Amino acid sequence: MMKRILFLILGCYLLPIRSEAQKAYFVDGYHGGIYGHYPLWVTQFMVDNLAKHPEWKLGLEIEPETWDSVRVQSPVDYANFSRIALDNRIEFTNPTYAQPYAYNISGESLIRQFEYGIKRLHEHFPGLTFSTYAVEEPCFTSSLPQLLKQFGFKYAVLKSPNTCWGGYTRAYGGQLVNWIGPEGSSILTVPRYKSEALEEKSTWQTTAWNNSSTFLQSSYASGINDPVGMCYQDAGWKNGPWLGYGDNIKNQSTYVTWKEYFEEISAGKTDDNWRFSQEDVLVNLMWGSQALQRIGQQVRNAENMIVRSEKISAMANIDHQYKPTEDMFFDAWRTLMMAQHHDSWIVPYNQLNTKQNWIQAIKGWTDHTHAIAGQIADQAINGFATVTKTGESGLGFIRVYNSIASARSEVISLPLPDSLASDNIDIYNSKGELVLSTMRLQETVPVVTFQATVPAMGYATYQIRKSKTKQKNGKHVIFDYNGNCVLENDQYKMVLDKSKGGIIKTLIAKHVGDKDFAGQDKIYDMGEISGFFYEDQQFYSSKQTPVSIVVLEDNGLVTKVEVRGTIATHPFSQIITLEAGQNRIDFDLTIDWKNNVGIGEYKQGSNWTDNRRAYTDDRYKLKVMFPNSLGKTKLFKNAPFDVCESILDNTFFGQWDSIKHNVILNWVDINQQDEAYGLALLSDHTTSYLHGENYPLSLTAQYSGIGLWGMDYKINGPTKMKYALIPHRGKWDDAQVASQSTYWNEPLVAMYQPAVALQDHSFVKISGSGYEVTTMKVVDGDILLRLFNAEGDASPKMIALGFPATAVTEVLLNGDQVQDLSLTKIGLEQTFTVQLPRYGIKTLRITK
Repeated sequence: MMKRILFLILGCYLLPIRSEAQKAYFVDGYHGGIYGHYPLWVTQFMVDNLAKHPEWKLGLEIEPETWDSVRVQSPVDYANFSRIALDNRIEFTNPTYAQPYAYNISGESLIRQFEYGIKRLHEHFPGLTFSTYAVEEPCFTSSLPQLLKQFGFKYAVLKSPNTCWGGYTRAYGGQLVNWIGPEGSSILTVPRYKSEALEEKSTWQTTAWNNSSTFLQSSYASGINDPVGMCYQDAGWKNGPWLGYGDNIKNQSTYVTWKEYFEEISAGKTDDNWRFSQEDVLVNLMWGSQALQRIGQQVRNAENMIVRSEKISAMANIDHQYKPTEDMFFDAWRTLMMAQHHDSWIVPYNQLNTKQNWIQAIKGWTDHTHAIAGQIADQAINGFATVTKTGESGLGFIRVYNSIASARSEVISLPLPDSLASDNIDIYNSKGELVLSTMRLQETVPVVTFQATVPAMGYATYQIRKSKTKQKNGKHVIFDYNGNCVLENDQYKMVLDKSKGGIIKTLIAKHVGDKDFAGQDKIYDMGEISGFFYEDQQFYSSKQTPVSIVVLEDNGLVTKVEVRGTIATHPFSQIITLEAGQNRIDFDLTIDWKNNVGIGEYKQGSNWTDNRRAYTDDRYKLKVMFPNSLGKTKLFKNAPFDVCESILDNTFFGQWDSIKHNVILNWVDINQQDEAYGLALLSDHTTSYLHGENYPLSLTAQYSGIGLWGMDYKINGPTKMKYALIPHRGKWDDAQVASQSTYWNEPLVAMYQPAVALQDHSFVKISGSGYEVTTMKVVDGDILLRLFNAEGDASPKMIALGFPATAVTEVLLNGDQVQDLSLTKIGLEQTFTVQLPRYGIKTLRITK
């Protein structure tokens, strides 16, 4: 009897104590889709339960393509749902095509996710509007306010209370905040309250997932009189109303939609302005696993290919009316967007269907995107060919295309027809000037290498002529008496230590005053590859064994060597490339594993609910290390439409409840405290980086062991990754690191043409520097040009068009017109002025 009394007293104590002015609210809903999880019975289930429980309301995060399947396979259910889809008890809160995480893909990709997703939902439910962005998983990135506002959203939610496996946002503030984006956009937001703790004995929830007494009492104690919890159930769960219904609703909560909560429950405004940083997105996936490496690389390659193809096809449309079909572009974007699905990244080994898992599907999807984008680009480029003037044919031509809105001078290589294999040739630019070049046979195919200078967003043409004398190119690689390799060109002098695994002993940057960037660290060395092999209970390093170094190219334009060594008996090779005039140093790493080995902090058990995790502390993973001579540094890193200055002392953590943001999207840059010098690191895929006091900047290369949900992320083939270093003077923006990263991701495109006009042309150029063109594409006969101020100041910039235009209109991402811009003719060019804040985007529709 006494136990029963104590239980009743304790139960009463745990109930939320609140005044009549304090009420609890809850947003219920469903998350999923035909590719995630959406049994076809769910459609009618929602209809029936909404009718059965008039107090119930739904927030929906359903993949837009799901409704295609429902319409075909369950037409009656589809019709029944369509009749209530616009009801105020239902709110669609995430219209993205494939529910991406947002922080791990490009900003342009994120725009397309919204653009194509909204279009598909409007096809199914005409008149549907979007007010609130809310998601089940941590699908957030710092620049969302700008994007959401341009798509017409009014509100956002930074909670994901019931699915925090892959992370969560930082707890901050009270009932409402103004989420301020990096360029200044503001959107009214419900945050994860500062009082909203991570659930005890859970590794996937906050206390708001079921409006627990703990959540409500902590909210009231913090002055939040109308707290709101949330749970987007996985489509397929048969719970119906999550907190119960009728008189049995937990803690007397009231179901609301997010729009209703913002407009009818909350004050609808706040003075709390939160400049939300990318480091407030606390996320952690299986960084370093081969599964995620390959997914990241495949997605990145497809992103790069499709945007470059769009730009080249737009140039071709201006030049010769090439008209790629929108269906082709959507076909390419669709499979890329599916590869960006959050499930692609967090459960890659899950079966997508009976035939394949996510890993296999992503490979097929991104291959498809690459093939379609390549087909579009080839068609566009082939259309540029025209008959040349008499006497100009020579041995043919090389046309080089630049998809970046600034002029570039870079070394390129391309195969030539077999008929030229025996010829000595010279390369001349359109002005008739001889260009330094070299030719070699790659197996039996002649490959020419030369330095191309190409105008902004345009092309340059080079002529091939017979040469009576072979051009002489100096050698730039020597070996000293210890066998160390010395590479040197106009930009750098590097010394690779043969006895210590080919580490970079010296890295003198001639273009920044002959400064040596290689660190004199007593523990670590620049270029060292090191990790903890837990089965042997020890760290292994590439510098523990000597290497052999082979010269692959050395012709005055390209200096390329291959370092061959072993790490813990496993062979590795690393190709290091210097190019004339290029301040980027390229690395291509391959580790040819003999077998699967465990690499990480320890051998994780299969208990996937453990707070402590072996795959989180990157110091134990295999990584490439870059100790340097910069001393104490601060770190900057890019994000979609943003660059974040890190405030972290270090990136190290070992538990789910202690996540730190350690994600490298495209690049990170470390600067001396006085910003005199810096060192940028570029990655060919989204992964994690390491940095901290007394620990050098490093790039994650390999994890092998148990991961999320007990899955064994094995080594099942070679590790292959590319990265680059850019030693520089000044801060990242002064050194144009963002631009250099874009150049790396969108290399020049060169094609041999038997006959083409010997001319150069620029279609779009921007005065000054700092603007990136994230897309240029054809839309209904017009040219759509999107600008991002990546590293420029906020002063007006003049845009010059190398083609006739009758109008330029600024439009929002949803297509709404903002203003017409004034066109001025200067010489043969049409010009207009654009002003953007740092990290701002602007979309222009140009009528030809």
